[in-house]
Amino acid sequence: MKLILVGATGLVGSEVLKLALAAPEVAQVVAPVRRRIQPHPKLVAPIVDYDRLPAQEPWWQADAVICALGTTIKTAGSQEAFRKVDFSYPMEVGRLARQHGTPSFVLNSALGADAGSGIFYNRVKGEVEHGLRSLGFPTLVIARPGLIGGAREEFRLGEKIMVPILSLLGPVLPRAWRINPAANIARAMLGAAMHPLPGEHIITSDRMA
Repeated sequence: MKLILVGATGLVGSEVLKLALAAPEVAQVVAPVRRRIQPHPKLVAPIVDYDRLPAQEPWWQADAVICALGTTIKTAGSQEAFRKVDFSYPMEVGRLARQHGTPSFVLNSALGADAGSGIFYNRVKGEVEHGLRSLGFPTLVIARPGLIGGAREEFRLGEKIMVPILSLLGPVLPRAWRINPAANIARAMLGAAMHPLPGEHIITSDRMA
């Protein structure tokens, strides 16, 4: 299969990339990136500007898209910049991929995603889920992890505080509240892309604990 992976340099995306390149079933991974990444015989990594994605590239036609794009308001610098990364970019990727006939889209969203939420982060996550539904993918899979475990390049204070606490309490917490290791999320997303089922499917946090 041919896979498009966006967000390949992030915590979850890098795990997806590693697994996909090692999977015999995956013949090619197209990972549009802003900077050069480690080459691999199965990897095509075009340098792109996500504000002006190339609309006519043939690599938009694939078997599935996995979207692991995401940031924080602190890293992005403003709510507007956050919305661009977590809503506008996934929507444009989805639009172009669907326009070229790609049938499946797998999104890394978040626990609590709700387009009607009063919490900005949850609202944007819910809005992108709603927007992707409107694009008409025969298969749409939405992963909704809770707190993501793993070593990030960027510092996130909330995760730095909560990960040790939840790690300690993990054995007594309900599965839905436990840390979701990035590798578990990646495996779930790649599995959904490799074995698509018609319709919309939600991967809940307890399935990735």
